[in-house]
Amino acid sequence: MALLEINGLTKQFGGIVAVNDVNFTVEKDSITGLIGPNGAGKTTIFNLITGVYKVSSGSIVFDGNHIENKETYKIADAGITRTFQNIRLFKKLSVYENILTACQYNANYNIAESMIFGFLPEKIFGNTRFFKEERALKEQATELMEIMGLSDRKDFIANNLPYGLQRRLEIARALALNPKLLLLDEPAAGMNPDETEKLTELIYFIRKKFNLTVLLIEHHMDLVMGTCDKIVVLNFGCKLAEGTPKEIQENTKVKEAYLGGANNA
Repeated sequence: MALLEINGLTKQFGGIVAVNDVNFTVEKDSITGLIGPNGAGKTTIFNLITGVYKVSSGSIVFDGNHIENKETYKIADAGITRTFQNIRLFKKLSVYENILTACQYNANYNIAESMIFGFLPEKIFGNTRFFKEERALKEQATELMEIMGLSDRKDFIANNLPYGLQRRLEIARALALNPKLLLLDEPAAGMNPDETEKLTELIYFIRKKFNLTVLLIEHHMDLVMGTCDKIVVLNFGCKLAEGTPKEIQENTKVKEAYLGGANNA
């Protein structure tokens, strides 16, 4: 069953066609890879899915509902979250604070309750909805730190973390929103082979633990071929091929356009 359906998706910037009549599906509970040379339109598709860009033509159906051209926050509320090529964190907050602020996106209390109860002693008002939910959100943040291997860096300022751990922190923040579909934009960028191997194992683990569907953009072919159930290949904004890792590896057009130079991408 398809969780995400991309139908005839096209995006133009003036006279430039960045994405041209692209069609593919992402099956529920699967890991799908989106690969291709730089400038092929991969991140543009992520931006269209998440509402950062408006669709020129075509449709995006998520969980049975059309989401093309909806506001970004509505798409997030529907269950789609993402990471970015350029890591986006609260650089001056700690690891724990970064995750907790993401967890609080799903809080059911309002600003007024936060302002009132935030200054009251929990010992007296601990049974109120505000404090009960705050405890649950803190537990969620702690669990995500443990899952992502960040517990020993809880109080580290995000900007002082090694690059690979900043990537893990960004994924933790995305998971805090309880997504159905997680979009990972080059999660292994800047990682060494050992870090990439650990990330591959982590993606498998979080997919199973959180019942996630994953769509990822990646240039590290070992990660793509080792994790993805299906791969979609783009070239110059068009879909070049789609299939299993084995089918993609054996596809002559893909070899000529991309895989031959993948190690240098």
